[in-house]
Amino acid sequence: MSGPRTLFDKLWDQHCILDLDGSSSLIAIDRLFLHERTGASALKSLAAAGRTVVDPAHVFAVMDHIVDTRTGRSDQTLMPGGQAFISETREAARAAGITLFDVDDPRQGITHVISPELGIVLPGLTLIAPDSHTCTQGAFGALAWGIGSSEAEHAMATGTLRVEKPKRMRVTFTGTLRPGITAKDMILTLLAREGAGGGAGHVLEFAGEAVRSLDMEARMTLCNMATEFAAFTGIIAPDDVTCAYLSGRRYAPEPLPDWSDLVSDDGARFDREIVIDASAIEPMVSWGTSPGQSIPLSGRVPDDADRRALDYIGLGAGQAIAGVPVDVAFIGSCTNARLSDLRRAAAILAGKRIAPRIKVALVVPGSSAVKRAAEAEGLDRIFTNAGFEWRESGCSMCFFVGGERFPEGSRVISSTNRNFEGRQGPGIRTHIASPEVVAASALAGRISAP
Repeated sequence: MSGPRTLFDKLWDQHCILDLDGSSSLIAIDRLFLHERTGASALKSLAAAGRTVVDPAHVFAVMDHIVDTRTGRSDQTLMPGGQAFISETREAARAAGITLFDVDDPRQGITHVISPELGIVLPGLTLIAPDSHTCTQGAFGALAWGIGSSEAEHAMATGTLRVEKPKRMRVTFTGTLRPGITAKDMILTLLAREGAGGGAGHVLEFAGEAVRSLDMEARMTLCNMATEFAAFTGIIAPDDVTCAYLSGRRYAPEPLPDWSDLVSDDGARFDREIVIDASAIEPMVSWGTSPGQSIPLSGRVPDDADRRALDYIGLGAGQAIAGVPVDVAFIGSCTNARLSDLRRAAAILAGKRIAPRIKVALVVPGSSAVKRAAEAEGLDRIFTNAGFEWRESGCSMCFFVGGERFPEGSRVISSTNRNFEGRQGPGIRTHIASPEVVAASALAGRISAP
């Protein structure tokens, strides 16, 4: 392709092995991550077919989705049959010769947290995993996206994957964020404005002054929810902030390569452009059963709100979202359980107690490394003194399938990425927001601004 190119075009062209039919291509895969919920099936199916992992050094597995997060955990898990998922993934990973971050490994954590922590994801790479939030790692200028188990099997056997080429979309956040406004508020603003399907068929490049001002952990939050916008993935061009984050990481090369060409050229054409004034963004929270059904904390449920969503969530059109009572507070997930997230939430909770009406308050660090770092700073004591339970790392109550659950019918204020019906358990009503809003709401016992 000649002429100015987008960052996505450059990543695509660098990895395109063969143009198959004009709309899809055979793409070289640099890194692949498995987890215990789907890893065993992909590895066992591969072995049953008489195939091997073509490049074991670049395939990784981790226990994160269904592993128990209670203190003193083992292979036992609350998910029915979950222990078999763990033991079979362990056995299959060892047989395949791939790196496994096991339950008791100090490097264990949620895939999209530990891959950056360890420098496994790097600018310019392709990285896939059987998890829709793999897009998180696009924050590093990598082309990272979620796949199915059969695709994981194909990629392990061949180092390639057939992919239909997405369109290009640029989302530019102009201006500067006001104090206290977070990446979670930015992405919820995009979703509320454009709808949960607004990014379908596109790769999103996040750009603009407000994006450049974010640290890497906030950039990961932004890209994490590109999948909630129905996008193929989200990407951010690497810069000095990216290099500073990656320098010295376990799997990152030293010295770091020159990634300065991984930017969209001046004049590069996008299929769609969205521009958002960052200075106008407010703290956001979801009112319904889709991340796109979100409003500013100062707002009211839309008059034309979807009836089914209202019936499930138990709110009325025109109702103010601030002040809605909550029963549970949850800080965790690949969206908002990194060290900076815990620091910001702890700053709000320090020296205070959660409201008596809060039945459950949980903090689940995104990785074992995050947990250790938080404990070294005393953040765990701030949370527990405030009334939160301090857990081991894992996906936990980001989703119900792992087996953990809140009391049925609870209304939850959550730092996670999804608020679908039943996402956190039968009848659970989930409001997604930043860790700051979760902390403030836990103190007040109702949805509140920090």
